[in-house]
Amino acid sequence: MHPRPWRAHLPAGSDLQVEDLTARHSLPWVWAQAWGRDPGAPLLLDAAAASSPWCRAGELDEMTRTGAGELARLGLRKGDRLLWSTASSIPAVVVNIAALRAGLVVVPVNPSYTERELAHVVADVRPAAAVVDDRDRAAVVARAAGGDIVVATPDLQVVGDAPRTGGGARTGGGARTGGGARSGGEAGDVVLDAAEPQDTALIAYTSGTTGAPKGAVLTHANLLANSESIAVTWRWGAQDRLVHALPIFHGHGLCVALYTSLLTGASVVLLPRFEVGAVLDACADHRATMFFGVPTMYHRLAGSKRVGELARLRLAVSGSAALSAELHGAIAGAAGVEVLERYGMTETLMTLSNPYEGERRPGSVGFPFPGVEAEVGDGDAGGGAGGGEVRVRGPAVFSGYWEQPAATSASFAAGWFCTGDLGVVEDGYVRLLGRSTEVIISGGYNVYPAEVEDVLLGHPSVAEVAVTGVPSEEWGETVCAWVVPDGMARPDVESLLAYAAQRLARYKRPRQVRFVDSLPRNSMGKVRRSELR
Repeated sequence: MHPRPWRAHLPAGSDLQVEDLTARHSLPWVWAQAWGRDPGAPLLLDAAAASSPWCRAGELDEMTRTGAGELARLGLRKGDRLLWSTASSIPAVVVNIAALRAGLVVVPVNPSYTERELAHVVADVRPAAAVVDDRDRAAVVARAAGGDIVVATPDLQVVGDAPRTGGGARTGGGARTGGGARSGGEAGDVVLDAAEPQDTALIAYTSGTTGAPKGAVLTHANLLANSESIAVTWRWGAQDRLVHALPIFHGHGLCVALYTSLLTGASVVLLPRFEVGAVLDACADHRATMFFGVPTMYHRLAGSKRVGELARLRLAVSGSAALSAELHGAIAGAAGVEVLERYGMTETLMTLSNPYEGERRPGSVGFPFPGVEAEVGDGDAGGGAGGGEVRVRGPAVFSGYWEQPAATSASFAAGWFCTGDLGVVEDGYVRLLGRSTEVIISGGYNVYPAEVEDVLLGHPSVAEVAVTGVPSEEWGETVCAWVVPDGMARPDVESLLAYAAQRLARYKRPRQVRFVDSLPRNSMGKVRRSELR
């Protein structure tokens, strides 16, 4: 089954071709060109800083040039990995962009990760350096790396006595020589904006059904194609102003909200976290035109007496989890705003979207973004009658998992990336049915049962455990642990939750614990989680 073709998203008169999405080389090159043309354009505002002025294009250009030079002086060279684990702030954005301009590979990591979770990423990707915005976290990163890492704050002040980078993290090639800075300059001795389209830009960690996080390798071409496609689909331009309350380390907040804003020359009001009052105040105070969120955010906005203030926006987008038709209707009824729902993954970036012009169908994720092809299998992958697995291909689809060729090969079939999500095509729109994997999406974040189960099995009073999602009006789903006690006595629930809290990020922790005598299993011994829900 095939949804509507991507050209249905284009404005009248557009003759966009797939190759146009990557014609401008890379995001850093496009950004630098734009900053040079209009250095006075307002781009970033830190809403948390009292009386903070706008960071303008010329200032951002200069700060990122300086940042690229500082990264080079810390010993980083083109192709080195930089672990980047920060909350939203202008200094954090500057480091991210500086790294991309210098040809480094940025590895975004959730700042709430525990030492156990962080240690896996550090061991797997072997970063040459890390940027964190909490000095306590710097010690955690240093321990995870065995001390052989440079750790700095977002203003690139080295924390502690970390050594300079060693040869183990190198991928070859330096930034001191090369094809020349396409933006026309250097920062110290580092060439700027010279990354090639197929060079790696990000390694963004996701997980498979095993629960072991994998690094999705995203190239400069992937990032550029994604932002170019989004910009034309949502009619995004320099006149727009986005209120940004998403986590900046997440693909939604980074690749969609931030990178595309910079591509289009739009301005961004950065909030450190989501709060209903702060979002609505920022929309009013700064005459915002756009807000992007996850269903949990919209649920809280819908419950506010001020929800009608969303009417000032030209575009409100929801993603990262399913938005219920009821919530879609509640926002539309209270504010006259039809939230635009879209669908994407870390591996594919943005894939499907309801149209900007035309029907935004509640409960649907629309049809492919420009340049993307999608198909839905006919009853395959467990989709049942009329449904099947969603498969996609296009210039924004990732190149594979970091150092995992077997996992990469298994995720593709005849050139199509197999998403693991099940859907059905209805009048050209894709409606998602669920997941062939057993991923829980809570508050827009993916939670993988196997990872939570592995942690809980370490508790001495747990013999067996299975983890499932439980429907939640606010969070979409919450995590529920089904526990078989080790022996006759049940473990204390509070101690079990405290045990999980020490080892799991907040969004992964069980909200409910249910005790059972045994877990339902099939003939091969696999737990049938569907019978526990």
